[in-house]
Amino acid sequence: MKKTMSKTGKERPTAIVTGASSGIGLGVAKALIEHGYRVVANSRTISKSKVLKASEHLVLVDGDIGKKDTAIKVADAAIKHFGRVDLLVNNAGIYIPKPFTEYTPTDFEMMISTNVAGYFFVTQQVVAQMRKQKSGHIVSISTFLTDQPLAGAPISLPVITKSTIPAFSRALAMEYVADGIRVNTISVGVVDTPMHANDDHEMLKTLSPIPRLIQVSEIVDALFYLQSAPMVNGENLRIDGGAHAGAKW
Repeated sequence: MKKTMSKTGKERPTAIVTGASSGIGLGVAKALIEHGYRVVANSRTISKSKVLKASEHLVLVDGDIGKKDTAIKVADAAIKHFGRVDLLVNNAGIYIPKPFTEYTPTDFEMMISTNVAGYFFVTQQVVAQMRKQKSGHIVSISTFLTDQPLAGAPISLPVITKSTIPAFSRALAMEYVADGIRVNTISVGVVDTPMHANDDHEMLKTLSPIPRLIQVSEIVDALFYLQSAPMVNGENLRIDGGAHAGAKW
């Protein structure tokens, strides 16, 4: 383990980002590195994706984060290379829209694995390390759809899995506040990522009172706000243009 300093002369903090090979996770990982963090980035095949290149300040860990073995590998990589974990960004997620009665057991198992187990196991490993440090911050990504389901949008299974995240964060925020650990959620609207590359953007814009897609940079801004706000704990910060506030606009 080698200590490295940021531009401010302080030891670089260490972050773990899951689902870091594209979209929000990729944007977050890049921004953290630019802001002087050491990062462990995970996705199923992140070392082959070529979007991030391993370096002195960036470790890439392949694997399905829904598996406990991968979660252990990710946390161990942060401790082995950098000695600590200051920030965990639980971002990995999948979205399968279907009419409720058409979901298959495979759909259910896939979404529970990534969207629930993928947060549970890595958070469990990271909390154990943060308790030793007596400090740390966990930020998990959810969706505004858990607050504001939309008529005609078949998203019952994504809501089952993603609605657990704000409640999970609040529970952990209270359980570990005495250990110096904060836990928050960012719930997002429709973000301009490759996931929506082939979708009707004009229609997607109508899903927000502010009629445009959210930029990844806005999620990054929300993350850095939470990082800089030590009294914000157990919060669900919604980046959705106000969609959660009402069904009509």
